[in-house]
Amino acid sequence: MRDRIPDIIEANDKRKPRTKKLSPKAFKFELRKKLLEEASEAVRAKTPKVLAEELADVEEVVNALCKVYNIKRSTVTKIQKSKRAKRGGFAKRVFLIN
Repeated sequence: MRDRIPDIIEANDKRKPRTKKLSPKAFKFELRKKLLEEASEAVRAKTPKVLAEELADVEEVVNALCKVYNIKRSTVTKIQKSKRAKRGGFAKRVFLIN
């Protein structure tokens, strides 16, 4: 969960939520699960505003994953550009039918 969520819960609900600090291995695993959760919420977004908020959450998780795996965002961007050059992007709205 985001770092300040326990404080927000405590301020709003006047209760102290139970938390624990994860090991590095568990944290990496939970971040990957969080990525799926946030991506799923983006899929279900009903408006462009909500989609933008969910994409911001996806970006936050991606940033955290890059940090814990010591991956530079510039490396991700470089790989993204390389894949786009080789495989294309999504501009043409192509859908593969099996």
